[in-house]
Amino acid sequence: MKKLLVFITAIMLLGACATRPEFEQGMTERKFLRQNKEAVLAGIDGNQTVYRVNRGERFYVLATFEEGKLIKLEERETVPAWMPNQPSNQPDGNEMNEY
Repeated sequence: MKKLLVFITAIMLLGACATRPEFEQGMTERKFLRQNKEAVLAGIDGNQTVYRVNRGERFYVLATFEEGKLIKLEERETVPAWMPNQPSNQPDGNEMNEY
């Protein structure tokens, strides 16, 4: 009986120490916001809500929810402030240059 009690206690402790995935498809918006307190609202479009979570200085995650469930997750890299968007004089590759 004592061995069974020790075994059950060990299983419960190991289960409590297991890592949980930070994001998972279908997780609720409420659970996402509880786990990611730094998440900010990035946009609302009809029944879709998008949150942004910063990942250090170079990356961020966009989480899209529809009807309270996570449907899409994107990780993107931020553009440095010292590198402004400049129009390119290069052809887009679809056009052939004739010399």
